[in-house]
Amino acid sequence: MNVRRSAAALAAVGVLAAAAPATAADASPSPKVTVPSGLYGKGDPTYDGVWRQSLTLLAQRTLGYRPAAEAVDWLTGQQCANGAFAAFRTTPAKACDDRLKTDTNSTAAAAQALAATGGRGGAVGKAVDWLKSVQNKDGGWSYYPGGASDANSTSVVIGALAAAGADPADVRTSGKSPYDALSALALPCAQDGGGALAYQPDKKGKLLANADATAAGVLGALGKGFVAESGKAPANDACAKAGHPTRTQVADNAGAYLAAAVAHSGHLQSTLPGAKAQPDFGNTADAVVALAADGRTEPAKKAYAWLEKNAGPWAKQSGPAAYAQLILAAHAIGEQPGDFGGTSLVRALNAQGPAPQMDAATHKPAPKEKEEDSRTGVWWIVGVGLVAGIGIGFLLSGRKKRQL
Repeated sequence: MNVRRSAAALAAVGVLAAAAPATAADASPSPKVTVPSGLYGKGDPTYDGVWRQSLTLLAQRTLGYRPAAEAVDWLTGQQCANGAFAAFRTTPAKACDDRLKTDTNSTAAAAQALAATGGRGGAVGKAVDWLKSVQNKDGGWSYYPGGASDANSTSVVIGALAAAGADPADVRTSGKSPYDALSALALPCAQDGGGALAYQPDKKGKLLANADATAAGVLGALGKGFVAESGKAPANDACAKAGHPTRTQVADNAGAYLAAAVAHSGHLQSTLPGAKAQPDFGNTADAVVALAADGRTEPAKKAYAWLEKNAGPWAKQSGPAAYAQLILAAHAIGEQPGDFGGTSLVRALNAQGPAPQMDAATHKPAPKEKEEDSRTGVWWIVGVGLVAGIGIGFLLSGRKKRQL
Protein backbone atom coordinates (compact mmCIF):
# COMPACT_ATOMS: atom_id res chain seq x y z
CA MET A 1 0.00 0.00 0.00
CA ASN A 2 1.90 2.75 -0.03
CA VAL A 3 2.29 5.07 -0.62
CA ARG A 4 4.20 2.08 -0.89
CA ARG A 5 7.94 2.12 -1.32
CA SER A 6 7.32 0.34 -4.59
CA ALA A 7 9.63 -0.19 -7.51
CA ALA A 8 7.54 2.22 -9.54
CA ALA A 9 7.61 4.93 -6.90
CA LEU A 10 11.31 4.61 -6.22
CA ALA A 11 12.14 4.54 -9.90
CA ALA A 12 10.05 7.64 -10.46
CA VAL A 13 12.07 9.62 -7.92
CA GLY A 14 15.33 8.23 -9.22
CA VAL A 15 16.48 6.22 -6.22
CA LEU A 16 15.65 2.64 -7.17
CA ALA A 17 19.20 1.50 -7.80
CA ALA A 18 20.40 2.86 -4.49
CA ALA A 19 17.37 1.79 -2.50
CA ALA A 20 17.24 -1.83 -3.57
CA PRO A 21 19.79 -3.23 -1.07
CA ALA A 22 18.58 -1.00 1.71
CA THR A 23 14.99 -2.15 1.66
CA ALA A 24 15.85 -5.64 2.81
CA ALA A 25 15.69 -5.17 6.55
CA ASP A 26 17.67 -8.30 7.30
CA ALA A 27 20.43 -7.51 4.82
CA SER A 28 23.87 -6.71 6.17
CA PRO A 29 24.12 -3.10 7.37
CA SER A 30 26.24 -0.70 5.36
CA PRO A 31 29.77 -0.29 6.76
CA LYS A 32 29.04 3.43 7.03
CA VAL A 33 25.67 3.17 8.76
CA THR A 34 25.13 1.57 12.16
CA VAL A 35 21.57 0.54 12.98
CA PRO A 36 20.66 2.69 16.01
CA SER A 37 19.11 1.41 19.19
CA GLY A 38 15.32 1.56 19.13
CA LEU A 39 15.05 1.00 15.38
CA TYR A 40 13.51 -2.23 14.12
CA GLY A 41 15.34 -4.40 11.62
CA LYS A 42 19.01 -5.21 11.08
CA GLY A 43 19.56 -3.76 7.62
CA ASP A 44 20.91 -0.43 6.48
CA PRO A 45 18.17 2.11 7.33
CA THR A 46 19.37 4.79 4.91
CA TYR A 47 16.40 4.46 2.56
CA ASP A 48 13.67 2.97 4.75
CA GLY A 49 14.38 3.61 8.44
CA VAL A 50 11.39 5.86 9.13
CA TRP A 51 9.13 3.83 6.84
CA ARG A 52 9.76 0.46 8.45
CA GLN A 53 9.64 1.91 11.96
CA SER A 54 6.31 3.59 11.25
CA LEU A 55 4.72 0.41 9.94
CA THR A 56 6.06 -1.58 12.88
CA LEU A 57 4.63 0.80 15.47
CA LEU A 58 1.29 0.91 13.68
CA ALA A 59 1.21 -2.86 13.60
CA GLN A 60 2.01 -3.25 17.25
CA ARG A 61 -0.52 -0.64 18.31
CA THR A 62 -3.26 -2.22 16.26
CA LEU A 63 -2.45 -5.58 17.78
CA GLY A 64 -3.06 -4.17 21.22
CA TYR A 65 0.59 -3.68 22.12
CA ARG A 66 2.09 -0.53 23.54
CA PRO A 67 5.30 0.02 21.58
CA ALA A 68 8.54 0.35 23.52
CA ALA A 69 9.26 3.95 24.54
CA GLU A 70 12.69 3.86 22.90
CA ALA A 71 11.13 2.82 19.59
CA VAL A 72 8.65 5.69 19.66
CA ASP A 73 11.35 8.10 20.78
CA TRP A 74 13.57 7.04 17.91
CA LEU A 75 10.87 7.81 15.38
CA THR A 76 9.97 11.13 16.97
CA GLY A 77 13.64 12.08 17.03
CA GLN A 78 13.84 11.72 13.26
CA GLN A 79 11.53 14.70 12.73
CA CYS A 80 12.95 17.98 11.48
CA ALA A 81 12.06 21.29 13.14
CA ASN A 82 9.68 22.14 10.27
CA GLY A 83 7.71 18.91 10.85
CA ALA A 84 9.04 16.90 7.91
CA PHE A 85 10.76 13.51 7.96
CA ALA A 86 13.44 12.11 5.71
CA ALA A 87 13.90 8.41 5.07
CA PHE A 88 16.63 8.38 7.72
CA ARG A 89 18.72 10.90 9.64
CA THR A 90 22.09 9.56 10.72
CA THR A 91 22.61 12.34 13.27
CA PRO A 92 19.19 13.48 14.50
CA ALA A 93 20.81 15.78 17.06
CA LYS A 94 22.04 17.89 14.15
CA ALA A 95 19.51 20.33 12.69
CA CYS A 96 18.07 19.50 9.27
CA ASP A 97 19.46 21.54 6.39
CA ASP A 98 18.83 21.92 2.68
CA ARG A 99 21.00 18.92 1.88
CA LEU A 100 18.60 16.56 3.68
CA LYS A 101 15.95 15.16 1.36
CA THR A 102 12.71 15.19 3.32
CA ASP A 103 9.77 13.49 1.62
CA THR A 104 6.01 13.18 1.87
CA ASN A 105 5.93 9.38 2.20
CA SER A 106 8.19 9.17 5.25
CA THR A 107 6.42 12.15 6.83
CA ALA A 108 2.93 10.76 6.24
CA ALA A 109 3.85 7.28 7.44
CA ALA A 110 5.41 8.69 10.63
CA ALA A 111 2.36 10.87 11.24
CA GLN A 112 0.07 7.84 11.06
CA ALA A 113 2.28 5.86 13.43
CA LEU A 114 2.70 8.63 16.00
CA ALA A 115 -1.03 9.36 15.94
CA ALA A 116 -1.66 5.69 16.73
CA THR A 117 0.83 5.50 19.60
CA GLY A 118 -0.70 8.53 21.32
CA GLY A 119 0.92 11.29 23.33
CA ARG A 120 2.70 12.77 20.29
CA GLY A 121 0.07 15.22 19.11
CA GLY A 122 2.58 18.01 18.67
CA ALA A 123 4.75 15.96 16.34
CA VAL A 124 1.72 14.78 14.36
CA GLY A 125 0.41 18.33 14.01
CA LYS A 126 3.76 19.62 12.75
CA ALA A 127 4.01 16.79 10.24
CA VAL A 128 0.52 17.50 8.88
CA ASP A 129 1.22 21.23 8.69
CA TRP A 130 4.32 20.54 6.61
CA LEU A 131 2.40 18.18 4.33
CA LYS A 132 -0.24 20.84 3.75
CA SER A 133 2.48 23.37 2.92
CA VAL A 134 3.81 21.23 0.05
CA GLN A 135 0.48 20.26 -1.50
CA ASN A 136 0.41 20.68 -5.28
CA LYS A 137 -2.08 22.87 -7.10
CA ASP A 138 -3.90 19.80 -8.43
CA GLY A 139 -4.62 18.77 -4.83
CA GLY A 140 -2.09 15.93 -4.68
CA TRP A 141 1.46 15.31 -3.53
CA SER A 142 4.68 14.09 -5.06
CA TYR A 143 7.29 11.97 -3.29
CA TYR A 144 9.62 14.94 -3.01
CA PRO A 145 8.08 18.43 -2.82
CA GLY A 146 8.04 20.22 -6.15
CA GLY A 147 7.46 17.17 -8.34
CA ALA A 148 4.32 16.09 -10.14
CA SER A 149 1.62 14.51 -8.00
CA ASP A 150 1.50 10.71 -7.91
CA ALA A 151 -1.18 8.33 -6.71
CA ASN A 152 0.98 6.62 -4.08
CA SER A 153 2.19 9.76 -2.34
CA THR A 154 -1.24 11.40 -2.48
CA SER A 155 -2.81 8.33 -0.92
CA VAL A 156 -0.37 7.97 1.97
CA VAL A 157 -0.83 11.66 2.79
CA ILE A 158 -4.60 11.19 2.81
CA GLY A 159 -4.03 8.49 5.41
CA ALA A 160 -1.99 10.88 7.53
CA LEU A 161 -4.61 13.61 7.32
CA ALA A 162 -7.32 11.18 8.36
CA ALA A 163 -5.21 9.84 11.23
CA ALA A 164 -4.72 13.40 12.49
CA GLY A 165 -8.47 14.01 12.48
CA ALA A 166 -8.58 16.21 9.37
CA ASP A 167 -11.02 15.72 6.51
CA PRO A 168 -8.89 15.28 3.37
CA ALA A 169 -11.71 16.78 1.29
CA ASP A 170 -11.17 20.07 3.12
CA VAL A 171 -7.42 20.18 2.49
CA ARG A 172 -7.29 22.19 -0.72
CA THR A 173 -4.96 24.21 -2.89
CA SER A 174 -6.31 26.24 -5.80
CA GLY A 175 -9.69 24.74 -5.00
CA LYS A 176 -8.46 21.17 -5.49
CA SER A 177 -8.48 18.40 -2.87
CA PRO A 178 -6.41 15.19 -2.88
CA TYR A 179 -9.50 13.34 -4.09
CA ASP A 180 -9.47 15.50 -7.21
CA ALA A 181 -5.85 14.49 -7.82
CA LEU A 182 -6.68 10.78 -7.55
CA SER A 183 -9.68 11.14 -9.85
CA ALA A 184 -7.43 12.76 -12.47
CA LEU A 185 -5.13 9.70 -12.36
CA ALA A 186 -7.95 7.17 -12.86
CA LEU A 187 -8.13 5.48 -16.26
CA PRO A 188 -11.52 5.65 -18.04
CA CYS A 189 -13.38 2.33 -18.19
CA ALA A 190 -13.17 2.18 -22.00
CA GLN A 191 -9.38 2.43 -21.99
CA ASP A 192 -7.02 -0.53 -21.70
CA GLY A 193 -6.63 -1.07 -17.94
CA GLY A 194 -9.81 0.89 -17.32
CA GLY A 195 -10.58 1.58 -13.66
CA ALA A 196 -6.95 1.38 -12.58
CA LEU A 197 -4.92 4.34 -11.44
CA ALA A 198 -1.71 5.51 -13.03
CA TYR A 199 1.26 6.35 -10.83
CA GLN A 200 1.70 9.57 -12.81
CA PRO A 201 0.95 10.52 -16.42
CA ASP A 202 3.79 9.49 -18.73
CA LYS A 203 5.88 12.03 -20.65
CA LYS A 204 3.12 12.37 -23.23
CA GLY A 205 0.45 12.81 -20.58
CA LYS A 206 -1.00 9.33 -21.07
CA LEU A 207 -2.29 7.35 -18.12
CA LEU A 208 -1.00 3.78 -17.84
CA ALA A 209 -2.44 1.27 -15.39
CA ASN A 210 -0.23 0.57 -12.39
CA ALA A 211 -1.32 -2.10 -9.90
CA ASP A 212 0.71 -0.67 -7.03
CA ALA A 213 -0.70 2.81 -7.55
CA THR A 214 -4.17 1.29 -7.91
CA ALA A 215 -4.00 -0.52 -4.57
CA ALA A 216 -2.79 2.66 -2.89
CA GLY A 217 -5.42 4.70 -4.68
CA VAL A 218 -8.30 2.53 -3.48
CA LEU A 219 -7.42 3.27 0.14
CA GLY A 220 -6.75 6.92 -0.63
CA ALA A 221 -10.05 7.41 -2.43
CA LEU A 222 -11.83 5.76 0.52
CA GLY A 223 -10.09 8.16 2.91
CA LYS A 224 -8.22 5.38 4.69
CA GLY A 225 -4.66 4.93 5.89
CA PHE A 226 -2.59 1.79 6.39
CA VAL A 227 -5.13 0.26 8.79
CA ALA A 228 -8.31 -0.78 6.98
CA GLU A 229 -11.10 -3.26 7.53
CA SER A 230 -13.61 -4.95 5.26
CA GLY A 231 -15.97 -2.42 3.74
CA LYS A 232 -19.40 -2.44 2.14
CA ALA A 233 -19.69 -4.29 -1.16
CA PRO A 234 -19.51 -1.96 -4.18
CA ALA A 235 -22.57 -1.22 -6.28
CA ASN A 236 -20.93 -2.70 -9.41
CA ASP A 237 -18.59 -5.64 -9.90
CA ALA A 238 -17.13 -4.13 -13.05
CA CYS A 239 -15.81 -0.69 -13.94
CA ALA A 240 -18.72 1.79 -14.07
CA LYS A 241 -18.43 4.63 -16.57
CA ALA A 242 -18.62 8.16 -15.19
CA GLY A 243 -17.65 11.45 -16.80
CA HIS A 244 -16.43 12.89 -13.54
CA PRO A 245 -16.21 9.97 -11.09
CA THR A 246 -16.75 10.59 -7.41
CA ARG A 247 -14.07 9.36 -5.03
CA THR A 248 -16.25 6.34 -4.22
CA GLN A 249 -16.52 5.52 -7.91
CA VAL A 250 -12.75 5.90 -8.27
CA ALA A 251 -12.27 3.40 -5.44
CA ASP A 252 -14.85 0.95 -6.77
CA ASN A 253 -13.50 1.03 -10.33
CA ALA A 254 -9.96 0.56 -9.05
CA GLY A 255 -11.18 -2.34 -6.92
CA ALA A 256 -12.74 -3.94 -9.99
CA TYR A 257 -9.40 -3.69 -11.80
CA LEU A 258 -7.55 -5.34 -8.90
CA ALA A 259 -10.15 -8.09 -8.59
CA ALA A 260 -9.66 -8.95 -12.26
CA ALA A 261 -5.88 -8.79 -11.88
CA VAL A 262 -5.80 -11.47 -9.17
CA ALA A 263 -8.68 -13.57 -10.53
CA HIS A 264 -6.53 -16.11 -12.38
CA SER A 265 -3.35 -16.58 -10.35
CA GLY A 266 -4.30 -15.03 -7.02
CA HIS A 267 -1.40 -12.59 -7.09
CA LEU A 268 0.06 -9.57 -8.86
CA GLN A 269 3.20 -9.58 -10.96
CA SER A 270 6.20 -7.29 -10.65
CA THR A 271 6.78 -5.04 -13.64
CA LEU A 272 10.32 -3.72 -13.20
CA PRO A 273 11.69 -2.39 -16.49
CA GLY A 274 13.99 -4.89 -18.14
CA ALA A 275 13.33 -7.61 -15.58
CA LYS A 276 11.43 -10.86 -15.97
CA ALA A 277 7.97 -10.68 -14.45
CA GLN A 278 7.64 -12.53 -11.16
CA PRO A 279 5.14 -12.70 -8.30
CA ASP A 280 5.00 -9.47 -6.33
CA PHE A 281 4.35 -10.32 -2.70
CA GLY A 282 4.17 -6.78 -1.39
CA ASN A 283 1.77 -5.40 -3.93
CA THR A 284 -0.36 -8.52 -3.58
CA ALA A 285 -0.65 -7.83 0.14
CA ASP A 286 -1.58 -4.25 -0.65
CA ALA A 287 -4.20 -5.54 -3.05
CA VAL A 288 -5.70 -7.72 -0.32
CA VAL A 289 -6.17 -4.66 1.89
CA ALA A 290 -7.54 -2.57 -0.95
CA LEU A 291 -9.97 -5.23 -2.12
CA ALA A 292 -11.24 -5.84 1.40
CA ALA A 293 -11.67 -2.14 2.08
CA ASP A 294 -13.70 -1.87 -1.13
CA GLY A 295 -15.92 -4.75 -0.03
CA ARG A 296 -14.56 -7.28 -2.54
CA THR A 297 -14.16 -10.08 -0.03
CA GLU A 298 -13.80 -13.10 -2.31
CA PRO A 299 -10.91 -11.84 -4.47
CA ALA A 300 -9.25 -10.49 -1.33
CA LYS A 301 -9.40 -13.92 0.30
CA LYS A 302 -8.11 -15.61 -2.84
CA ALA A 303 -5.07 -13.35 -2.94
CA TYR A 304 -4.57 -13.83 0.79
CA ALA A 305 -4.65 -17.61 0.37
CA TRP A 306 -1.93 -17.40 -2.27
CA LEU A 307 0.21 -15.29 0.02
CA GLU A 308 -0.14 -17.72 2.89
CA LYS A 309 1.22 -20.50 0.73
CA ASN A 310 4.06 -18.55 -0.83
CA ALA A 311 5.10 -15.41 1.06
CA GLY A 312 6.66 -16.80 4.24
CA PRO A 313 10.30 -16.95 3.06
CA TRP A 314 9.99 -13.54 1.44
CA ALA A 315 8.66 -11.97 4.63
CA LYS A 316 11.50 -13.49 6.63
CA GLN A 317 14.04 -12.01 4.26
CA SER A 318 12.34 -8.62 4.09
CA GLY A 319 12.06 -7.84 7.79
CA PRO A 320 9.76 -5.66 9.91
CA ALA A 321 7.97 -3.68 7.21
CA ALA A 322 7.10 -6.92 5.43
CA TYR A 323 5.70 -8.55 8.56
CA ALA A 324 3.68 -5.43 9.30
CA GLN A 325 2.23 -5.17 5.82
CA LEU A 326 1.35 -8.84 5.76
CA ILE A 327 -0.51 -8.60 9.01
CA LEU A 328 -2.39 -5.62 7.71
CA ALA A 329 -3.68 -7.90 4.97
CA ALA A 330 -4.74 -10.46 7.58
CA HIS A 331 -6.57 -7.83 9.60
CA ALA A 332 -8.36 -6.48 6.55
CA ILE A 333 -10.08 -9.80 5.86
CA GLY A 334 -10.54 -10.85 9.49
CA GLU A 335 -7.77 -13.46 9.65
CA GLN A 336 -5.31 -13.95 12.50
CA PRO A 337 -1.53 -13.47 12.10
CA GLY A 338 -0.49 -15.83 14.88
CA ASP A 339 -0.08 -18.80 12.55
CA PHE A 340 1.11 -17.86 9.09
CA GLY A 341 2.17 -21.07 7.43
CA GLY A 342 3.50 -22.25 10.80
CA THR A 343 5.07 -18.89 11.70
CA SER A 344 3.73 -16.23 14.05
CA LEU A 345 4.03 -12.92 12.23
CA VAL A 346 3.51 -11.18 15.56
CA ARG A 347 6.46 -12.85 17.25
CA ALA A 348 8.58 -12.42 14.15
CA LEU A 349 7.88 -8.69 14.05
CA ASN A 350 8.40 -8.07 17.75
CA ALA A 351 11.71 -9.92 17.64
CA GLN A 352 13.07 -7.33 15.22
CA GLY A 353 13.59 -4.70 17.94
CA PRO A 354 12.67 -3.59 21.47
CA ALA A 355 9.83 -5.65 22.91
CA PRO A 356 6.44 -3.94 23.21
CA GLN A 357 4.04 -4.50 26.10
CA MET A 358 0.46 -5.68 25.82
CA ASP A 359 -2.00 -3.03 27.00
CA ALA A 360 -3.67 -4.10 30.23
CA ALA A 361 -7.04 -2.94 28.91
CA THR A 362 -6.65 -5.10 25.81
CA HIS A 363 -4.99 -8.22 27.17
CA LYS A 364 -7.28 -10.92 28.56
CA PRO A 365 -5.33 -13.95 29.87
CA ALA A 366 -6.61 -17.27 28.65
CA PRO A 367 -7.70 -19.94 31.12
CA LYS A 368 -4.86 -22.30 32.05
CA GLU A 369 -6.46 -25.28 30.42
CA LYS A 370 -6.56 -23.38 27.10
CA GLU A 371 -3.19 -21.71 27.39
CA GLU A 372 -1.41 -24.00 24.96
CA ASP A 373 -4.05 -23.60 22.25
CA SER A 374 -4.03 -19.82 22.49
CA ARG A 375 -0.33 -19.23 22.14
CA THR A 376 -0.62 -17.85 18.66
CA GLY A 377 -2.79 -14.88 19.68
CA VAL A 378 -5.70 -12.85 18.38
CA TRP A 379 -4.24 -9.52 17.36
CA TRP A 380 -2.80 -8.21 14.14
CA ILE A 381 -0.18 -5.89 12.64
CA VAL A 382 -0.32 -3.34 9.79
CA GLY A 383 1.87 -2.10 7.25
CA VAL A 384 4.41 -1.65 3.79
CA GLY A 385 8.18 -1.69 2.87
CA LEU A 386 9.72 -3.73 0.10
CA VAL A 387 12.78 -5.73 -0.87
CA ALA A 388 14.80 -4.85 -3.96
CA GLY A 389 11.94 -2.76 -5.27
CA ILE A 390 9.23 -5.35 -4.61
CA GLY A 391 6.60 -4.92 -1.88
CA ILE A 392 5.39 -7.06 0.94
CA GLY A 393 2.76 -9.74 1.32
CA PHE A 394 1.34 -12.44 3.51
CA LEU A 395 -1.43 -14.69 4.62
CA LEU A 396 -2.63 -16.35 7.75
CA SER A 397 -4.25 -19.68 8.40
CA GLY A 398 -7.96 -19.87 9.07
CA ARG A 399 -7.42 -21.28 12.52
CA LYS A 400 -8.70 -18.85 15.14
CA LYS A 401 -5.82 -18.85 17.58
CA ARG A 402 -4.69 -16.01 19.80
CA GLN A 403 -1.45 -14.53 18.49
CA LEU A 404 1.50 -13.77 20.74
